[in-house]
Formats: sequence, structure tokens, C-alpha cells
Amino acid sequence: MDHASAAPPHDGTNQRRPLRVLVDQPEIPGNTGNLIRLAAVTGVELHLAGPIGFDFSDAKLRRAGLDYHDLAVMSVHESFEAACAALRPERMFAFTGEGRSQHTMIDYEPGDVLLFGRESTGLDPWVKADPRVTDTVRIPMLPSRRSLNLANSVSIVVYEAWRQTGFAGAAVSHAD
Repeated sequence: MDHASAAPPHDGTNQRRPLRVLVDQPEIPGNTGNLIRLAAVTGVELHLAGPIGFDFSDAKLRRAGLDYHDLAVMSVHESFEAACAALRPERMFAFTGEGRSQHTMIDYEPGDVLLFGRESTGLDPWVKADPRVTDTVRIPMLPSRRSLNLANSVSIVVYEAWRQTGFAGAAVSHAD
């Protein structure tokens, strides 16, 4: 069954929607805890598609998320299909090592769905080929390196997308 924390109201268009991160079948509680914290400090919505590879009472999840759980908008969906039905993405970017576009080449927009796969194997081939996927995207790495950590990858992309959308909602710095 899908469940979610309260999402902020919106006017039905993506112009006022936050960026949305969808992780398909996360396996490591510490990574998910870090993603909860990232969602809380950036205002992105975090969506997890099952099956989930851990119990939400896991101490590593709680420790990594610290006291940010109540500050994040997070939804858990039974499956990728259930997540897509709830999100109804206009644009969904699938992040994979063999992506066609580099993450900095995408012109991100409010409401975009940033799709990442599980830690051990990434996105399933059928998910990358899903017709709802707008583009496959990669984060540059040195040759012969297998992958980045999931939470690090999501952070890199979220901050680039947030930068492009003007850091909407960010605290104003009063430093000189």
C-alpha cells in the first residue's frame, strides 16, 4: 500500500511542484536515511518504490536521517508502477552509467522526476526502457570505475537541478 507524509498543496501544474526523486527498490538503510536528510534540506520529494530491501525501523536509517524524518516529504510505493501512477510524471530522467546525456546537460524543471535504481544493480533494463522515461542520464566518472554511492549520486543531481531552478525556497544568506 502506498503511504506518504503530507505533501504541500499545489495548483495542479508542475510550475509550483518541487523536484521529485524516485528510488526504485532501495536496499541500504543508511543511503535512504541520507536521502531523507537531503529531501529535508532541499525541499525535494522523496519517493521509494518497492520492494524495499530493509525495515524502516533499522537503526542505520534512523541514524543517517537524524531528526530530519519529520521535515522531509517522503512516499513509499509498492512498486515502480504504483510510484509512476502516483507521480504521473511529465518528465522522468533515469540515471544510469550508460546514460545518453550528462547530468549537467539537462534543463531541469519543477516537477521533474529524477529516477535512480537500487544500490547493487542500478535500474532494471525494463525500467530504463519504460516509455515514460524522457532520457537516460549519466554522471561523469573516471574510466574503469563501477559506480558512485547512491546517496552521493542523488545529491549531485539534486543540487544541480536545484541550482538550475534558482534554489527555490532556500534560505537567504546574510553573509558578505
